[in-house]
Amino acid sequence: MMISLRSLAQMLLLLLQSGYRGVAPSPTDEGALRTGHGEHGEPGHQEPHKDSYSTFASEFLESRYLSDDGYPFPTAPPVDPFAKIKVSDCGVTKGCIRYGKPGCDAETCDYFLSYRRIGTDVEYEMSADTDGWVAVGFSSDKKMGGDDVMGCVHDDNGRVRIHHFYNVGQWAKEIKRNPARDEEGIFENNRVTCRFKRPLYVPREETLVDLHLSWYYLFAWGPAIQGSITRHDIDSPPVSDRMISIYKYEDVFMPSTAYQTFNSPLCLLLIVALTFYLLMGTP
Repeated sequence: MMISLRSLAQMLLLLLQSGYRGVAPSPTDEGALRTGHGEHGEPGHQEPHKDSYSTFASEFLESRYLSDDGYPFPTAPPVDPFAKIKVSDCGVTKGCIRYGKPGCDAETCDYFLSYRRIGTDVEYEMSADTDGWVAVGFSSDKKMGGDDVMGCVHDDNGRVRIHHFYNVGQWAKEIKRNPARDEEGIFENNRVTCRFKRPLYVPREETLVDLHLSWYYLFAWGPAIQGSITRHDIDSPPVSDRMISIYKYEDVFMPSTAYQTFNSPLCLLLIVALTFYLLMGTP
């Protein structure tokens, strides 16, 4: 029968304690009672010598750093923190698309995407102001339907996972075959942010496009329920004005709806007319 190290130590401690009580120590024995006399000749304090083996056994049994089997508890491996997205590389060593207020970055834009080639892969970084999901779709016609989509989804356990979808009409169907690798994701400051790689070229398949080619990029984000995506936050998600090539690094800014009004030609014409009216006055 196998005896655990803990049981063996307990037996050793009991044997040492019983042996000490049952045998009278000699005056010269190191385990003898240490006696002395008080100031008036009364017997001094009697203190047994602490046996080194019993002390070791007691400390061993009381140790909080050993498991029941006598092995040290394993420590959790260190976790590398998510490296922040560097916008200073935009237009230089990677391409970026920013959607939001002028001058926004990966932590303040409504939506942010970057891409760069690494060997035979493309690395994508995405971030959006949401607690659910953020995605990019590769389209041939700027319209939702028949599109290859990569999405980062924040689940109820606080994790951000990379998923592969295919747009069937207005519905995003999850595809089991997921080309993403080297996945990273974080949910922080009410933002979903992720980073992953995907092969430039995959064997021809309906749900996977060839990233060597240029595509219109569809940008979307929205809430999630128990790790499943729901309808995107805005009725008409932004789309890139032109096809994007992963061989051309640009830094593209797209104003969000709140800032598009002041950039429209009609609005600018009205502003010019109003300014002229105020300066010149009525005839």
